[in-house]
Amino acid sequence: MEKNIPTLYEWTGGDETLQRLFRLFYDKVLQDEILGPVFRTMSQDHPRHVAHFVGEVFGGPAQYTAEDKGSHAIMIAHHIGKMLDEHQRQRWIQLLLTTADEIGIPDDPEFRSSLLGYLEWGSRIAVINSQQTENPVGETEPMPRWGWGETGGPYVPK
Repeated sequence: MEKNIPTLYEWTGGDETLQRLFRLFYDKVLQDEILGPVFRTMSQDHPRHVAHFVGEVFGGPAQYTAEDKGSHAIMIAHHIGKMLDEHQRQRWIQLLLTTADEIGIPDDPEFRSSLLGYLEWGSRIAVINSQQTENPVGETEPMPRWGWGETGGPYVPK
């Protein structure tokens, strides 16, 4: 018997939910004493782009690559030279998970383990790449994919 297993994108609630999550999250980030200075110059479109990126990674439509003209390399490029640290990384995850709870993102253990796995993976890559002076990812690098118990890696920075 074949099961219709929803993607993480569908389970999250799709684009509307991701847009709401990242809009509220980045409002908090801008007010945060640890993260605010890092993001104070972000574009007004940043929350939308991140929602599109995460949506695509979670099995949703290719809005980041098609509509936003983004790529994995472009996302990585946004972190180059930012010199992020572990304290900032942990605060970023904490604020995002708090916002997810506040707006009612699904809290079942299976989904949350996939979400947290992705946040850990992606935020650690962001910290590593923030120490770089050049983008270690080429334009042909595929977008990461994340699913139920599946990771988008391996990713090994140069």
